[in-house]
Amino acid sequence: MEILRSVAELREWSRWERNDGGNTIGLVPTMGALHEGHASLIRAAKASVGFVAVSIFVNPTQFGPNEDFARYPLTFEADCALAKAEGADVVFAPSVEELYPAGSATFIEVQGLSDRLDGQSRPGHFRGVATVVAKLMIAAEPDRAFFGQKDAAQVAVLRRMVTDLRLATEIVVCPIVREADGLALSSRNVYLSVEERTWALTLSRAVRQTEALFAAGERRAARFTQTARMTFAEMPQIRVDYIALVDWATLEPVEMAAPSSLFAVAAWVGSTRLIDNAILK
Repeated sequence: MEILRSVAELREWSRWERNDGGNTIGLVPTMGALHEGHASLIRAAKASVGFVAVSIFVNPTQFGPNEDFARYPLTFEADCALAKAEGADVVFAPSVEELYPAGSATFIEVQGLSDRLDGQSRPGHFRGVATVVAKLMIAAEPDRAFFGQKDAAQVAVLRRMVTDLRLATEIVVCPIVREADGLALSSRNVYLSVEERTWALTLSRAVRQTEALFAAGERRAARFTQTARMTFAEMPQIRVDYIALVDWATLEPVEMAAPSSLFAVAAWVGSTRLIDNAILK
């Protein structure tokens, strides 16, 4: 497995592999601190395309003031070992200066969607996400890019970006990977104390209750959100950010669940902000 540092190297690698026998290229964008959720994305990519690039880049433009950019976990050697073990062909690990050259003034903003769910509580977040993912797609020229469903709002923003910019990359969404007790895997889980980790299970419990209500025939958003709020109320240590039933494509609230509606929650557990969701099918 190679480690590439420049856009030129990544592009040369991608074009060489594609032209040498018509291979397909997959991209797994990450910010490092890889866990089993990321591993599942790499495995899905490896099963779907000929060659896989994993990017490891903590993107400064998607962090707002007083967020955790400065303390985001950095585990590069372990990340490379995991990527290699799961079959990645290259790791792309650029510097900030490589992706954001001095004087950079170009950013991508998906209007409307970028202000909803996480975008409402983290202004500018999706602008940073869309910009860096576009840069990675332009650099790697992948046939498919792989993302986890846990970041479902991000997926909606990126799908719209790919459609609007007529990018050739297909967005592939892989299921949420959870701990045995239901907690959605996240690089930020390392911030949780033992006690906080127990509190954090409230998010997955709220999601599972909504899935059970939906399976029983309930379709009213008000019932879903009311039940979830009652669940969070049992754990006053948690500060709820949002509880919402939305159309997954637009992230606009809906009153009645329809196929592929997104039920999403976000909350602060101690000083750590966590998210979870379910696609109601």
